[in-house]
Amino acid sequence: MKLRPIGKKFTIKTKTSRFDRLVARYYPAVYSLASRMTDDPRQAVVLAHDALERTRKRLGNRRDETAFASILIAAVIRMGLTTA
Repeated sequence: MKLRPIGKKFTIKTKTSRFDRLVARYYPAVYSLASRMTDDPRQAVVLAHDALERTRKRLGNRRDETAFASILIAAVIRMGLTTA
């Protein structure tokens, strides 16, 4: 992490992981699916978070975005069915 001066202010420069970028891209769809399955916003957040965590563990070092999306959606559906 580097601190870079901008005028009189400092910003923190961090590296964003590829997984974090994928999460940012797919989270709205994951949350939407989870909320439709649960009808409870709080439970949908938990379901989406758990599905993303399972996907991160299962994905490993794969670089295929299609694999990420399909594993993620399957995790949401599988976990949503167990909570229903």
